[in-house]
Amino acid sequence: MADLRLAREAGRKVPILTCYDYTTAGLMQEAGVPGLLVGDSAASVILGHANTLPISLSFLVELTAAVRRGAPRCLVIGDMPFGSYQASVAQGVKNVLRMVQLSGCDCVKIEAAHGHLRLIRRLADAGVAVMAHAGLRPQTIGLLGQYKTQGRTATEAQRIVELAMRLEGAGAAAILLEAVPPEVSAAVVEKVSVPVIGCGAGPACHGFVFVTHDALALTPHKPKFAPNLGNLAEPMLAAFRNYVQLVSEGKYPGAEHNYERLVDK
Repeated sequence: MADLRLAREAGRKVPILTCYDYTTAGLMQEAGVPGLLVGDSAASVILGHANTLPISLSFLVELTAAVRRGAPRCLVIGDMPFGSYQASVAQGVKNVLRMVQLSGCDCVKIEAAHGHLRLIRRLADAGVAVMAHAGLRPQTIGLLGQYKTQGRTATEAQRIVELAMRLEGAGAAAILLEAVPPEVSAAVVEKVSVPVIGCGAGPACHGFVFVTHDALALTPHKPKFAPNLGNLAEPMLAAFRNYVQLVSEGKYPGAEHNYERLVDK
């Protein structure tokens, strides 16, 4: 988190990617990605759910711990899933501390509204770095009905800016803005002193994150803010088809794949 604050002060932009496993985390660290978010988006890209609501805290703790082991030098952000902090401040504190202790993450992300200010204040008092997620909050899909851009009117934009200011005042170490117009994120950057991470929020943010699978053509639909980093789906399909062909044609397993037989003495 200190490096993230220094990046803001120096005007350096910080790349962050979502990550859900040990092997990929190691590759991302080797590639120089400084920050990894173990997002509740795993509910969709790992478990196949239609939204993020069904994923459990225990599952996200396991994933976050795996990413921590794979990328010990990266900033690892553990996401708090739906149902893990909404019931009460006490519940939220207990579950956030569980995430931090069991996963070793550096920071926790919470989809935050005004009702979560007390929780963030308690966590800050306990020494936990909280990345407060504002703008589009996917865990509110039950209210929204569908994922859509937030802050498109002057009134909505002002509410997001005011919320960001209050989140910082409560002790949030960073703000994540999702699916808001660039003018909104620019206003937030101007009004708060903590790092602002954008997820489809324009160039004014100090860092950027999106679902890695979207940028690698591993999902059927890519949001407009995710870049095209490559197409991993095609070479993976080719590899799997090659395996099917090898087995079907009797070419696998070959002699080179077999263990030597035991020799009687």
